[in-house]
Amino acid sequence: MIICCGEALIDMLPRQTEAGESAFAPHAGGAVFNTAVALGRLDTPVQFFSGLSSDLFGDILRDQLAKSNVDSSPAAISDRPTTLAFVTLTDGHASYAFYDENTAGRMLSVDDLPASGPDALFFGGISLVVEPCGAAYEALMLREAPTRVTMIDPNIRPGFITDEESYRARLTRMLGAADIIKTSDEDLEWITGNTDAQALLASTGAKIVLLTRGSEGVTVVTATGSFDVPAQKATVVDTVGAGDTFSAGFLTEMDKRGLLTKEAIAKATHDDLNAATAFGARVAAITVSRAGANPPWASEL
Repeated sequence: MIICCGEALIDMLPRQTEAGESAFAPHAGGAVFNTAVALGRLDTPVQFFSGLSSDLFGDILRDQLAKSNVDSSPAAISDRPTTLAFVTLTDGHASYAFYDENTAGRMLSVDDLPASGPDALFFGGISLVVEPCGAAYEALMLREAPTRVTMIDPNIRPGFITDEESYRARLTRMLGAADIIKTSDEDLEWITGNTDAQALLASTGAKIVLLTRGSEGVTVVTATGSFDVPAQKATVVDTVGAGDTFSAGFLTEMDKRGLLTKEAIAKATHDDLNAATAFGARVAAITVSRAGANPPWASEL
């Protein structure tokens, strides 16, 4: 069992009405939410932990989770509003404007943390930026990391960061505790000032760093060396949810191989990691070939 810990929100995606007017359509989203949905659709046992609203948008989120085989019972439900993210697309690449003050997700606290149980935990996204939810997710990761496999994808959104010093300090602590770090080349440059994934591995306790480079593929870095896995060819509609789906694909294959324990992940072979990374690239290619964060089902593969 994997538990995905982080934001769930409504992406307001750009559309055009029949009259030619610009509009936005509500779609369930959020980086960590997308990863949970992708895991569920790939038939990987998964739970989702976040702050969810009892409002109409929260109903959309819970319904999407349930339809995608995700157990949302660990989530904390409140009557605060749901976070909204208005999305604009330029040449298929997404940018975001967030509305997050006093929301159900943001106001999550350490009092809401779930009990221990799952084999592995996944963290990341904008939920690590703001308080009090950022402190809650950090506390959960640091609590579980000594005995359970943890993975983090920072998924940096610079426009959402208001206290950069505090956020960088949190990332340093969480990256230092993670077994698996997934980062894009752009995110790594923001974090460290360069794209040296080997240096990132050496500065943390991670066993694996996955450096995604868009159409150029993924570089896998471990203590025994690094290697590249090519991207899958796809006709790109947009990139919303691509990295989130990649993470789910990687974790799915690692889970199938019995590698999501502290002992096993330390012994993962080149072949294991190549297979997991290639599967992640395969499912991500399907996601980018269609509009919005719409990860594939296992039956589509």
